[in-house]
Amino acid sequence: MVDKAKLARQFIEAIPHARALGLELTHIGEGDAEISMPYNKDLVGDPRRGVIHGGAVSAMLDTCSGAAVMSHPQAPGGTATIDLRIDYMRAATPGQTIRTRATCYHITRNVAFVRATAYDDDEERPVATASGAFTVEGG
Repeated sequence: MVDKAKLARQFIEAIPHARALGLELTHIGEGDAEISMPYNKDLVGDPRRGVIHGGAVSAMLDTCSGAAVMSHPQAPGGTATIDLRIDYMRAATPGQTIRTRATCYHITRNVAFVRATAYDDDEERPVATASGAFTVEGG
């Protein structure tokens, strides 16, 4: 039997941009995942305020969503992003780690649907949310 959590972890660790962003897979389950990204001055998009660039948050949401799909019991193989809508709610607080949680809530033979949320220490107020569709490969 294939250990999907192990495969998802290996996949993320092999992605060069994930390593460059410092992404760490902190949880992987059956259709859900969590990734953290420590604050890094090299990723700042607003030098005046020290706020992390939205592109780094976007990459995090995308990567975490893909991990959630790969870990889903009905996903037989790899995945790729078809569509990802991101709504930025507020700037992440400078100096804080950003965490993303994603859940694959529906899967068909060809497409998986995911929702994700990025937040910092204030879990009551999301930094960004995402909803997306991903390929289901290898069926």
